[in-house]
Amino acid sequence: MTQRTIEIKSPAFLDETVLMAAGNLQACFPVTERPLALEIGCGTGHFLLEMATRHPERNFLGIDIYNKGCYKTCSKIDLHGLDNVRVMRVEARFLLAHHLQPDSLAAVYINCPDPWPKKRHRNRRLVNADFLRAMLHFLRPEGDLYFSTDFADYANDVADLIPTLPGYRNCLSAPLTTELPGYPISKYMRRFLDLGQPIHFVHLRRRPDLSTSDLPALKVVAGFRARWGDAAHA
Repeated sequence: MTQRTIEIKSPAFLDETVLMAAGNLQACFPVTERPLALEIGCGTGHFLLEMATRHPERNFLGIDIYNKGCYKTCSKIDLHGLDNVRVMRVEARFLLAHHLQPDSLAAVYINCPDPWPKKRHRNRRLVNADFLRAMLHFLRPEGDLYFSTDFADYANDVADLIPTLPGYRNCLSAPLTTELPGYPISKYMRRFLDLGQPIHFVHLRRRPDLSTSDLPALKVVAGFRARWGDAAHA
């Protein structure tokens, strides 16, 4: 049964046609000079709201493929009157391939993405070597990438990639951690922590001496859910 699409009239909601008319993401914010941060998979907006409230000096883009999540996120943003947040219903790899500019992101947050726990589905996971290499094109020098998951094997797989990605510096004393002081805990994360199940964190930073021109040619492959000729890209 197909879910009804909720019309989102919030000024925080960014339609792709509006973005294309504006020319770039920063032009879609009232204050264009702020550094831009991206949350991939914003869910219903708890983490995004916390970050945007803590850091009014930054602009935040939250993306999700689910209409209802985008609606709830926008409702939270409107309730708190924040002007430094925009929300898009778009698949992450589509955004990278079509709408992000090189060296444009001060930070990327990927919190508890779909773990695809079955072995035969693990090639569907968002965060892999190709994705992390692609992100190097879009993070600015010393831009941060945060990844969290409640699945230990997903965390270990990503941590094992770190030595193969010389464009990043690991900001932790170990490949991953279950304690990241000051990092906002989403409603989804809290559910697992309350059950005594840890959240695993990875924190990488693009090396300041890395030039985008030194990177391999950008290659972004569509996720299995995304049909890039469709409007929803999900």
